[in-house]
Amino acid sequence: MRARGFVASLALAACFNSFALGQGKTDLMNPDPVIPPVASLTNGTWLKGDLHTHSWHSEGATNKSITKMIDFSKSAGLDYLCITDHDNHVKGDVSHNTWTDPEFKPNDPSFILLYGAEWTTNRGHGNVFSAKPYDHQRLYDVRDQRDVVIGQVKKDLGIHLSANHPSGKNHFGYSYDLIDSIEVWNSALWSRNANAIMIWDDMLKSGRRLTGRGGSDTHHSIPETPDQETKYSRQARASNIGTPTTWVFATGRNAQAVVDALTNGRVAVSANPYAPRVEFYADLDQDGKMDMMMGDNAKPTGKPVKFRVQLAGKTAADGTYTVHVIKDGNKFGDFQANSSQPSVEFTDAPATTGHTYYRVEVEGPGTPYPQVPNSMSLSGNMVGLSNPIYFNYDPNF
Repeated sequence: MRARGFVASLALAACFNSFALGQGKTDLMNPDPVIPPVASLTNGTWLKGDLHTHSWHSEGATNKSITKMIDFSKSAGLDYLCITDHDNHVKGDVSHNTWTDPEFKPNDPSFILLYGAEWTTNRGHGNVFSAKPYDHQRLYDVRDQRDVVIGQVKKDLGIHLSANHPSGKNHFGYSYDLIDSIEVWNSALWSRNANAIMIWDDMLKSGRRLTGRGGSDTHHSIPETPDQETKYSRQARASNIGTPTTWVFATGRNAQAVVDALTNGRVAVSANPYAPRVEFYADLDQDGKMDMMMGDNAKPTGKPVKFRVQLAGKTAADGTYTVHVIKDGNKFGDFQANSSQPSVEFTDAPATTGHTYYRVEVEGPGTPYPQVPNSMSLSGNMVGLSNPIYFNYDPNF
């Protein structure tokens, strides 16, 4: 209870801190937001990858060359990767370390590499995601300045900034108005993320549309030969690239489309690349055609909306999956799915005043990950989660 109270106070502090940026608008101040139309539900493809990884350019990472990371990712069927090496060891000069490594090849058409780094500061850690090179030195140099200064630099650079392990010892200690996403699932060990999920729900309830994402935070690799074994090799066999896997519904097979999908919240997270992907849709007028998917925002009509949760990909032949639906941070209901019926539907009427969100978590039988054989025991029954479907959220908040 003490730990949850401490993390809750961090989340509350972040809420209050947001007003320092001059962006602390609430639905009471803008009760009738103008909401843009929902984007196409068919113009896109699901891409899977890992958004928090470290090569040997991060101090303490072992046996982790960039080539090995890319080859490992391809063997697991991943489509993209962001190598987020710590920036403090090179005093912010990521562009002349990770990015100039001859093995860093962002223009490889067979595999998408994002530009990024882990912003490693005294106030906590955050990841940067970008489709193109950016001046990371500028962000590093303002790490100890006020949030308004950092926010302006972030805007100038045109980057996606994400809060890392928000409930860990290196929790994100800046205003949550600075970020576009939050790491709600860090490493294969699902149980450590309960407080991160609580913070996410607090931020969603406050009116922020923050994308929930995953990240393995892997620092070590599985050795090829016994003589390469280290004290970290056991860890690498349990938590490695793809534990968890972040799926994005991207409009193209390119880096910018990955970043855009991440920003827009059309994102799901699964325990590993082989686990079922959670897809979440809504039929606003119940005409049998889905009108929204996770990440989308619409104005409620006051009438019931039909929601559909789909488990895509391979499901366990004899397994039962429990679909937990969360509404505005509280349990809405539990539903059952299986391999013969891998989808569930439910109906609810979002309130016409204020804002409402729904999101999904799925538990069930674990899916083997051959490249990381011990990861299943850490993930437990957690299969995957969706991002929210939003109603009446102010797009300018």
